[in-house]
Formats: sequence, C-alpha cells, structure tokens
Amino acid sequence: MQSYWMQMTDTDTVLDLRETPIPEPGPTQLLVRMHAAALNRGEFVIGHGLHGKAGSWKAIGGEGAGEVVSAGTGIAGFKPGDRVMGRCAGAFSEYALFEQAETIPMPSALSWEEAASIPLVFLVSYDMLVLQGRLKAGESLLINGVSSGVGVASLQLGKVLGAKVIGTSGSSRKLEALKALGLDLGICTRAADFAPAVLEATGQRGANLIVNTVGGSVFAEDIRALAFEGRLAIVGYVDGELHADVDLQALHAKRLTLFGVSNKKRTPEQRAASVPGFVADVMPHFAAGRIKPQVDSVIDFARLKEAKARMEAGEHIGKIVLRVAAT
Repeated sequence: MQSYWMQMTDTDTVLDLRETPIPEPGPTQLLVRMHAAALNRGEFVIGHGLHGKAGSWKAIGGEGAGEVVSAGTGIAGFKPGDRVMGRCAGAFSEYALFEQAETIPMPSALSWEEAASIPLVFLVSYDMLVLQGRLKAGESLLINGVSSGVGVASLQLGKVLGAKVIGTSGSSRKLEALKALGLDLGICTRAADFAPAVLEATGQRGANLIVNTVGGSVFAEDIRALAFEGRLAIVGYVDGELHADVDLQALHAKRLTLFGVSNKKRTPEQRAASVPGFVADVMPHFAAGRIKPQVDSVIDFARLKEAKARMEAGEHIGKIVLRVAAT
C-alpha cells in the first residue's frame, strides 16, 4: 500500500510517499481501507512535539474515515463492510489500523470527507468545552483563531450547547463566512487588543470560557477578557510563543481556571476515555444535521504537499481533507 511518512528536523519537514505492507490488525484493532483523512496543523508545526525526535521518520495522519476490511480476534460490534471514522496513526495511507476504543460508527448522512474531519478536532473541542470547560447554555465563549480546524469545531459545538460565540481572526473574509455557522461576533485582529470588544459584547462581564489556539502572544489579553470564574483552555501555539506572564492578581481575584488540552502525554486508555461520552453527547448532532462539518477543501491523495502548503499559508476555513480512495 502507499503511505505518507514525514521527517521533521529542527527547521523543516520532509514528506515521503512510500510503498509499505498492509498491516495486520491486532486483537483489539480494525483494518480500515481509508477513504479520506484530514490534516491537522499540530502534526506539522515544528516544536509542537507531536512528531517525535528531530530527524526521525514517522507515518503521519491522525484521523480519517473508511471501510472495515478485517477485525482482530477480540473485536465486538464491528464487521467487514462497516463505515467507520476515528483517530488513528498513519491515516495518510491506503489502509490504517483503528483501535476499537477509538472507532466511531459513521452516520449515513455524512460523506467520507465530512466524517474524516470530525474525530480529532471535535474530540478536542468536546474535551475543552464540555469535560474541562463546563460550558453552559447562555454563557459566552471566545475563540482565538476561530477559522482554524479546532476553532470552527469549537464554534459549532459551542452553538449547539447554547453559548454566545465570539471569535478573533486576522481575516474579515473568514469572519464573514463563519457567520453562517452561528458566529455571534467576529473581531478582526491578529493583535492582543480584543479584550475591550469582548467586554463590551458581554455587558462588561467577560467571556466565561476562552479557547486559545494561537499561543502566548494573546495569553495576557485572554486573562483580561475572562469573566469572574472564567476558564481558559490552551490548545495550540501557532505563534511560536511558548511562554507568557501570568497576572496572579487577576487569577486570584477572578477565581480563574487555566487548563491545557493535549493528548501528547496521555496513555491510549486516557485518550479513549472520552469517546463514549462524545458518541452519546455529540454524534447525534451530526446524524441529525445540527452540526455539519466545515470542510474547506478536498485534495487528492497524491497532492499532500499542496494540502500542507495551503494549511501552512492559513488560507483555509475549517478542515483540509485528503481523498484517499474513490467512493
């Protein structure tokens, strides 16, 4: 089978399309013929630590959708021919192994490309907004970098949870496009200057929950924009700023909660623990059409380099998806 591998150095990334054997599923695994796989910025960002040690090669791709070919001896509930989606290793391949604990039945209403764009970013958003963020109907949600994949997923999940959603972006075009997904207020800026607009939009209360996909350059402004007992989720740092000062007085007086959202150091069991809740709480919204995945573009498997370049240029709104196999 064909499979994409990547080597990351201290300054660059190198892609290699290889011919590799089709893997055999272990007792708790499914062999899936991939139809689509989605790109995620973190996998390609130098310094994110998702790839491994500099200089090493790794099969890449973290989420996708496809058809079950065979199942391990310990599998129950899935069979050959089932349409599935989920997080997996080596998704940019013609075949990939899915752990049963990470495998989600694919709603019939979704296309392969839509299904492939869900598992990673929406499970991250579920972690941020529901499990850790405790977002309630009527609260205000601020998303820094709202046009990113996880930003758009958080916008869509926030709306079905009943929140007022405010987003920042350096592109007025992107903010205008996101109004169709329910964005209540778009703030066009790349600078740390959005707190006054957030306070004005919330009657000077501030945002109850903030999703920071940008990094340290907006951290202090997020603290200023938080409401009493507000929560701040750190999920990315595309600005390369890995450190920020903490206003301890504000943290103390406003009883703030700061938390990180990452699977980097979690065990497979810890990663998979949120999947049943996600299937119960969020997947019905996809099946009913209340959330429609925002697919920015679908690019053929052979053109991964072009897809990666589009993502790195920041041209997309939502998810960029590779079409691995024809339907």
